[in-house]
Amino acid sequence: MTDKKLDDATGVETTGHEWDGIRELNNPLPRWWLYTLYACIVWAIAYTIAYPAWPMISGATSGLLGYSTRGEVAKDITAHEAKNTALVADLLAADLPTLQPGDDLHRYAVARGGSVFRAQCSQCHGSGAAGAKGYPNLRDDDWLWGGDLDAISATIDHGVRNETDGDARWSEMPAFGEILSDEEIDAVVTYVSSLSSPVEDAALVAAGATIFEDNCSACHGENGKGDREVGAPNLVDAIWLYGGDPATLAETVRNSRFGVMPAWGQRLSDEDVRAVAVYVHNLGGGE
Repeated sequence: MTDKKLDDATGVETTGHEWDGIRELNNPLPRWWLYTLYACIVWAIAYTIAYPAWPMISGATSGLLGYSTRGEVAKDITAHEAKNTALVADLLAADLPTLQPGDDLHRYAVARGGSVFRAQCSQCHGSGAAGAKGYPNLRDDDWLWGGDLDAISATIDHGVRNETDGDARWSEMPAFGEILSDEEIDAVVTYVSSLSSPVEDAALVAAGATIFEDNCSACHGENGKGDREVGAPNLVDAIWLYGGDPATLAETVRNSRFGVMPAWGQRLSDEDVRAVAVYVHNLGGGE
């Protein structure tokens, strides 16, 4: 460090600091810049006092004005719902099967149901409702519990095989690995495969048919077309929830399946349940 003196090149006084022969000029910040900085500091302090700002253990300071973006969103939602009050009342009172495509109420139900579906149902059934392994395709004509509007609405409302709703759809396939031998399982899988596609081993098909009749026909029916009353799937339409190849079918027979769907009536409003039912039915696979 050296004493302050004028810089030869600029004529500006130095601060007395020097590094490797480079002297620091004593050029103070412009007044306007300093005043702007001070104003920003004052503004920031005032803002943190007036609005939510400082994080605390379980929340944040609320601010003197009590403003929140959540509150603004809540007001917008309330205003939007107020505009749809009449449509919601009509939807709750409507006999869903009588809704006509193109009517205002049907369009409203499809639009509202689509929004709810994308927010709550698409995680399992897919954004296009085409399903995935273990999650039903809602666009085809294969319905385990029925595909008319009332049946779809009941399934959404109460769910499937859950422990929270006493009216949930319920079915349970035994794990036949504890009942049948591996040879018997192979035979019944071959027979089930023959119901929807040609199988060359006629003897194994015949053996499997006998095993099927003794163990499976009570739920799936003698012809394998299933029974919606007990939630037994149709085995002749080549539509498989978990897969129809022999290995997957053997896994299903041996260990069974037990997919669970929440009771959405406990999470959604009545109008949302009905709207989702209309939306799903409108996708093209509804009966």
